[in-house]
Amino acid sequence: MSGLAEIHQLLTAVRAGVGDGRAHAEQARTLLGDARRALVDAQAKADPWLPVQLAQADEELDRLFIRLAAADDLVGGYQSRL
Repeated sequence: MSGLAEIHQLLTAVRAGVGDGRAHAEQARTLLGDARRALVDAQAKADPWLPVQLAQADEELDRLFIRLAAADDLVGGYQSRL
């Protein structure tokens, strides 16, 4: 296999890994939403108490999605220039 073909193959594997990371983060976001709904439903009041960690986890997921998108863009750009 030529060096360039090997680099393309490795970059494709990296992008697949980023895609897997995005899928896992999406699942985490779904589970976080389920937890939020369970807390609100259990309390059944207009202003439910939610743990601070729930909002922090949601913000961290937002930052993770931004980093994954940036990584995918960088690897994709690099791969297209090869």
